[in-house]
Amino acid sequence: MNEVSAIELFLQAGIVVKSVMIILIFASIISWIIIFERYIFFRKANENRFIFEDKFWSGTDLNDLYSELDGLDVDLIGSTSVFKNSFKEFKRISNRGRLTDMDLEGLNRSMRVSIARDEEDMNKNLSILANIGSVSPYIGLFGTVWGIMNSFQSIAISRNTSLAIVAPGIAEALFATALGLLAAIPAVIAYNKFGNDSKKYSQKLENFSKRFI
Repeated sequence: MNEVSAIELFLQAGIVVKSVMIILIFASIISWIIIFERYIFFRKANENRFIFEDKFWSGTDLNDLYSELDGLDVDLIGSTSVFKNSFKEFKRISNRGRLTDMDLEGLNRSMRVSIARDEEDMNKNLSILANIGSVSPYIGLFGTVWGIMNSFQSIAISRNTSLAIVAPGIAEALFATALGLLAAIPAVIAYNKFGNDSKKYSQKLENFSKRFI
């Protein structure tokens, strides 16, 4: 019994089903690129947070810590970003003398802006994963329906219901469905995971900012 490979199914498919397959393969590639990029991003963010907070709570002089961060030519994220922006604001207003309630509100506002900016960075491209996860099955289903329609047309033209006539159209139809699921499942899993990671990280930033203030 001869087995049909995925490449043969793709080459034998009609132009519509073939276009559907190309779209799904492209969506899957984009999804995995985002997954790897987000994984590296969150791993680096957590590592930097642990290193910074250990140094922060160890009793290091905050002026020295701020000078060290201020000299870095990189984009900061997490508690390092919250600390740098807030301490910069603190140094600015402390030069005027005693801190007032309005000054403390300014510090809180500076922290909230930093946290909001970090949340935006953490949620970057997650909407693309959500769209791929929700749309891909329907695109695959469209290819399935179109392939089955071609199978029925082949039956009508040949007036033959043998498996040799029906099988190719059904096979390419089911292959389109498989590609849709192949693109959607990792995207949905990654979206949920990184969404939860983002919420946990944001909560840790909130806790840090409350203790810092």
